[in-house]
Order: sequence, then structure tokens, then C-alpha cells
Amino acid sequence: MPVKVPASLPAVELLRNENIFVMDEHRANEQDIRPLHIAIINLMPLKIITETDLLRLLSNTPLQIELDLITPTHHTSRHTSREHLDVFYKTFEEVRENKYDGLIITGAPLDFVAYEEVDYWTEMTEIFDWAQTHVTSTLYICWAALAALYHRYGISKHILDKKIFGVFEHHITDTQRNPLLRGFDDVFYVPHSRHCEVRREDIEQIEGLRILTHSEEAGVHIVMDRNGRDFYIQGHSEYAPNTLDNEYRRDIDKGLPIEPPTNYYKDNNPDNAPLVRWRSHGYLLFSNWLNYYVYQLTPYDLNQI
Repeated sequence: MPVKVPASLPAVELLRNENIFVMDEHRANEQDIRPLHIAIINLMPLKIITETDLLRLLSNTPLQIELDLITPTHHTSRHTSREHLDVFYKTFEEVRENKYDGLIITGAPLDFVAYEEVDYWTEMTEIFDWAQTHVTSTLYICWAALAALYHRYGISKHILDKKIFGVFEHHITDTQRNPLLRGFDDVFYVPHSRHCEVRREDIEQIEGLRILTHSEEAGVHIVMDRNGRDFYIQGHSEYAPNTLDNEYRRDIDKGLPIEPPTNYYKDNNPDNAPLVRWRSHGYLLFSNWLNYYVYQLTPYDLNQI
């Protein structure tokens, strides 16, 4: 994986143990290549897990990537050490003058919180607006997708009666076979873990938004905006095999009402190991995005974005 990251980032060692090639900043500096500048705004509480999940999928490309990990300036993380943040992260305030080939904004455990009540909501709206002029293409994942659609188009989120939790069948609804989906099977699987959603009928009322993939059980999956400058994704193709299991066991330990994730364990038995059915399409999603909507569209001079 020619992703330029600090050699001491915990994700590097974790991925090397999975036999995934990781290029640290010292080796990357020896290559005479204009790298893609990718930023990840990581809103998840357990940031090291999310870093590892995303770096794993960004590995599936021969392109060299220079990565910035970013956190909101006006939010204090309670689940990741201050030392980790100080060493590996920049605040949005520190990078707001930068331009990037690609941007990924993660989900956040804020399903039940009104957008305006999020302590860094004002800054998030600034980030959403900034991305439209400073980034070639952006992936908005889960909560970030819902929040961006609300900010830009006033599309409300709907709290579900029952958590969407498990691995579900998805289908391509875009008859033009968008390049983002190149190589996808007619039926593919994606993990979900959320208490809210945006609905198809709301999205279809907005000119310019295009639904690319959908699930009968989990609803809208990928929505494209601005001809590929923005993708809103309800789902977690980046999840590691054990992520849903960890969430399930965590909620059980807390005494929370939770059912086993659907279509996840072998024979749907929580005593069995997970059956991973989403890995290949996760790699495809991220490599297609990097190739068709970042690398092939971004200017050589980032200042031209």
C-alpha cells in the first residue's frame, strides 16, 4: 500500500500483521511521484480502529497516497488518547487552507442527536462547504452522509423503530453502470449499524442527486451528487470482520436491548464466527473511487481545484 503515513501510526503495524503492504513516509519520499493528497476527517470515538479499517481499503491501489488525519477543532475526543491525537492528527483549523484530491468523512455515534445539538455542528457545516471548493471528490459515510444531505438539501433523517444491524443484500439501481460500481456483482453485501436513515422518496425529489445502489432491507446505500464530486454512503463497506460482533458483545455487556446482527454469523448463530461477504466489494468501492473520481479527475496542480 503506497500510502504515506508516519511509521509509528498504530494502523501500520496492525496492517503489516495482515500481510498488507504499507509504505511509511521514509520510503514514500524516495519515489519520484506526485502522490494523491487524501484527507480523512475521523469522527468515530475509537479512532485507531477506523484508521485501520480505512487504510486497509485504500491499500488496493498502485497509486501513492499522502494522508492527513483530521479531527474537528472544537471537539474533545473522550475515547482516544490526547497523545495519539497530538502526534497523528491535525485540526480542521490547521488544514482549512489546504486543497485535497480526495476526502473521506466518517460516521459518528450521533443517530439520536439533533444535528444542531452536536457540539461541533457549526464546524461541520463549515467543513461541508469547504469540501465543495477544496476537494476533488468526497466520500461521506453513514452519519456524515446524513448530516451533509441535511445541511445541503434539508433532507431529514428518520429514526427507525428497530436498528438496522447486520449484513444485507444490495442491488445496483443505476442503469448507466456508474464507474464507481465497475466490477460489482448484481447482488453484493454491505454491513450496516444505525438507528436512522434518509429515505428514497426524499432523495428523489432533489434534482442532481442520483441513487446508485439500494437494499430492500437496509434502504438507500450510495447516492451520487455533483457528477461524482460527492458520494453519500449509508453503510460500512470498510468494516473489519469482527466489527459487528464487537458492537453486539459491547451492547450485551451494557445490558442494552440488542439482537444478533442479521446475516452475519454462520448459520445466524452468535456462537459461530462471522461469515465475511462484503470484503471484495469494499475494496472495489474504494479503489474505483480513487481511480475514476479522484486520480482521473483531479488536476495535477492542487491549487486549480
